[in-house]
This record gives sequence, structure tokens and C-alpha cells, in this order.
Amino acid sequence: MYHFALEGGGFLVDSAETGQQAIERAREGHPDLIVLDLRLPDISGWEVCAVLKGDPDTASIPIIILTAAVSSTLAEQAGAAGCAAHLVKPCFPEDLIAAVRDVLAVG
Repeated sequence: MYHFALEGGGFLVDSAETGQQAIERAREGHPDLIVLDLRLPDISGWEVCAVLKGDPDTASIPIIILTAAVSSTLAEQAGAAGCAAHLVKPCFPEDLIAAVRDVLAVG
């Protein structure tokens, strides 16, 4: 749903099914921004974030966390991990589009 919403918002979107695929695609394609779920089938989104932020080639790519894994410390964790923003599912597609536009305008 979010993939199609972002495309409808005028963004070119690539998707990954696993954390490892996300890391590989980020390294190969160097996207303008990454929307990252925390619950992935192979490794956690936090691990993906740590790998990308720890790699000089991908460290500057802004990451928006989009997750249903809500905790009282989500905002703090996202900030500490170097994420540009975080959103909680269910999230209206227009809210994600607005967050993407806000992050890209700042970066």
C-alpha cells in the first residue's frame, strides 16, 4: 500500500523484502531516502539502520522508520539511530508522503 501511495505521490520507489536486500539495494542504488520497517524476516530494521549509518557510502541517506512495533522509547531510539523521522502504523499514506517530502526538503 505504501509503495503505491509513494508512487502516486510522484516518487520513484524500489522495495526490498528483507533487511539484507535493503542493505544491498541501498549500497547499489544510493536512494534519496529509505522508509524502513523494524520487523523484517531476516534481521531487524534497527540492525539495517546500524549497518547503513555505519557505512560511509550510505550514512548520509535519510531513514524514516515506519513500524507497528511501538514502544515508549521509539522516538528516542530512532533519533539515537540517526533516523530522520519515525511514523507508527497504521499510518495514512498521505502522512507518509508528507514525512518523505519534509525529510527530503531538509536534506
